[in-house]
Amino acid sequence: MIARAARLLADRYWATLPGRLRLARTACVLLATGLLILLAVAATGATTAWDETAQRDAPRTVSATRLNLALNDMDAQTANILLSSGDSGTGKGRLEESYAKASGFYGEAQETISRSLRTLAAASEGDPATEATVVRLTDDFAHYQELIGRALENDSRPGGKDAAREDYRTATDLLTGRLLPEARKLVDANNAVYERQYVAARGDLDVQRTAEAVLGLLLIAALVLLQIHLARRFRRVFNPGLIAATLCAVVAVVCGAQLLTITDDRMKVARRDSFDSVIALSRSKAIGYDANADESRYLLDPDRRPPVRALLPRQVASAVRDSGRRTRCVRPEAR
Repeated sequence: MIARAARLLADRYWATLPGRLRLARTACVLLATGLLILLAVAATGATTAWDETAQRDAPRTVSATRLNLALNDMDAQTANILLSSGDSGTGKGRLEESYAKASGFYGEAQETISRSLRTLAAASEGDPATEATVVRLTDDFAHYQELIGRALENDSRPGGKDAAREDYRTATDLLTGRLLPEARKLVDANNAVYERQYVAARGDLDVQRTAEAVLGLLLIAALVLLQIHLARRFRRVFNPGLIAATLCAVVAVVCGAQLLTITDDRMKVARRDSFDSVIALSRSKAIGYDANADESRYLLDPDRRPPVRALLPRQVASAVRDSGRRTRCVRPEAR
């Protein structure tokens, strides 16, 4: 009964007001509602964008870069194992420290590849092209592991160094001809998807920020004009309700603008300042591992040595990237 009576009194009150006041009231209510809806949509969109980045885009792109890095590393460590293993079958002349380190790094790279392939397989569901690439990579990696396993087995038998070297050649050809191009394709594809979603998310934030500013300014202007009109019409200097509503509108506009600006800045930092550097660093490390493998292949397989003139630019480039490091049958960063 009390609520019904209050509603009737309110209706009668507003019915007695002039048409302009009812129109102003309606405009303020619509602007305030639109502003609240916009802020709610912006907050929900920002949360969704962060969840997609943290749970899907970033993990699968990082997994692709780790896969590319680990493939280079695994092949480099295989060459280091064969180079430092000494005489086949007897182990005479083995470089124990280098052999142990290379074997340990080989196992780590193998585990990283397997884990990255599982992550990419799960993340590529619903994307036929990426799924097909992951399937090809998985099959080729299984074949590559078979060739490497056979090379290491032959190296453990007396007189098996030549057979091990031949198996390793075949494995390296598979790596350079299919595995690495497919891995780089995955890196580029996943990075491109992340980039498109990042650009779209920032574009949405720009639109929301502009709309929030327009709605907020219109709402504040409408409340101020209404306050002025009431002061002139009814000889009232202040209207406490309108003053409170105006202050709430100002706070909502300022807080909303800060929220959208902070979200935009954090997305930019996560993508440009953090994630892009991860991609660049992974690619640089992959080049370093490949240069290490080239050094070991050069010593391991004299029959397939590239011309010194062709090898030097790669060695110089690697030396510039990894200045201050020294080489000896282990990972570049462990040298």
